[in-house]
Amino acid sequence: MGVASAGALEPVARIEVQSGDEVTGHAVAPDLSRVVYATQHAVVCIGRDGGELWRYDLLPRSNEKYGHWPGCEFSLDGKTVWVFRPDAMANRANQDQWVVLSADSGAVVAQAEVGTVGHGGQHRRHPNGVDILLDVGEGQDGVNLFRGVLAGDRLELFKYPWSDRCLIDLAPDGRQFMTVYHDQSDVAFHTYPGGEVVLQLSMEVFGHEPHDAFFEWSGGYLDADTAIVTIGGETEDEEEWHRHYRVDLRTGGVSGDFDARSESAYDIEPLGDGTWLTSGSDGHPVRWTR
Repeated sequence: MGVASAGALEPVARIEVQSGDEVTGHAVAPDLSRVVYATQHAVVCIGRDGGELWRYDLLPRSNEKYGHWPGCEFSLDGKTVWVFRPDAMANRANQDQWVVLSADSGAVVAQAEVGTVGHGGQHRRHPNGVDILLDVGEGQDGVNLFRGVLAGDRLELFKYPWSDRCLIDLAPDGRQFMTVYHDQSDVAFHTYPGGEVVLQLSMEVFGHEPHDAFFEWSGGYLDADTAIVTIGGETEDEEEWHRHYRVDLRTGGVSGDFDARSESAYDIEPLGDGTWLTSGSDGHPVRWTR
């Protein structure tokens, strides 16, 4: 089966961040009406005309220059913005916070301490429109995964019982999620929301020796029944290499190599509908299909 390209995707809007701001994370509203972006000191919401709609300052202002990267994400309905505050590394507090803001005003709707000392946090919206997952990386100390639900003015927080699995992707139908062990020695697929492991694959299954290769924190769900797993390593001449593989989630078997048409192990974004994105030579994403 061949690979076809729909060509480079053209932007529907261009929105400039404010001069001098160094962006640590950003998100686009589902209706494309506005953008939020995070810096080390604030979360800023701007409209399509580039005008600032609101600003949420991360106080007290941090004097730490490195090691803390706030993140943000819109809810699926666009009504709220979820913000991860790495307050411990920023020397604001002894642990991090997860905050939910009104997308209209930037006012705090709910917040919760998450007990981590993280550098940054990755959000994933669940297709049910209610839950959001937060993956908090603590560097060599591991990674923690949380599920958040907004209940009125309360952020209900559920922590998964491990600190050594990195979230890679959520299945498009919401029934599973994919993780890679923090030391990159295996890949696993879990039920949602419980987190029970339904499939766990070691390096040998893909035809590689564990001491010669490792699982990249890359890949995801090509569709509800197919996952893309990325493996990397180095040759004897210290040249880096990587390969993508297809996994049939119905049987648990490896279906073979996957030609992602990308130069980097991380230049692939499966979209869950059988297509995926890579970077084009002009900087615009390219959409591919098999």
